[in-house]
Amino acid sequence: MYPFLRLARNAFLARRAPRLGLLETHVSTHVCQPWDLDLWVELNNGRTLTIYDLGRIPLAYRTGLIDVLKREGWGLTVAGSVVRYRRRVRLFDKVEMHSRVLGWDKRFIYIDQSMWKSDGECSSHAVFRTALTDANGIVTTDRSIRALGGVDQTPVLPDWVQKWIEAEDARPWPPATQNAPDVIASQNAA
Repeated sequence: MYPFLRLARNAFLARRAPRLGLLETHVSTHVCQPWDLDLWVELNNGRTLTIYDLGRIPLAYRTGLIDVLKREGWGLTVAGSVVRYRRRVRLFDKVEMHSRVLGWDKRFIYIDQSMWKSDGECSSHAVFRTALTDANGIVTTDRSIRALGGVDQTPVLPDWVQKWIEAEDARPWPPATQNAPDVIASQNAA
């Protein structure tokens, strides 16, 4: 089940915390609960993505994005993510999460998030490709950043993020399935 109570708590705290500039970092603390575990008694990889929500939503409150969404009637969506898992998080381990806007291109805002264990080791790192939406689809970032009162020019995205963007742009959509006619035809020809 989605951690609605944890999200409500984090949103409550974020609404009372000082505002952040668009490119500043929101830091939050989270504890691995029994319902976050997988069969190996560690933080489930899918649950990690859900817990990252608990950092992005408060970041949206603290940067003023939630106010903009309400005023403009916009929505918020995740259009992709890339995650690296490196250290196990066990039951009742506390992690410190860092969430920040990394930059943007014409359509997407890139959110950088990481979880840090109490021993100072990074347990996971993720970049989320996010977008604001209205009734017509994706709101361009020049419009959304202006509505946020943000800077005129995006920070330069790291080289590896730019390569990920290029790879995503080259990726076919929709994906081919094993039952697709071209796959079946090539298998029959062999």
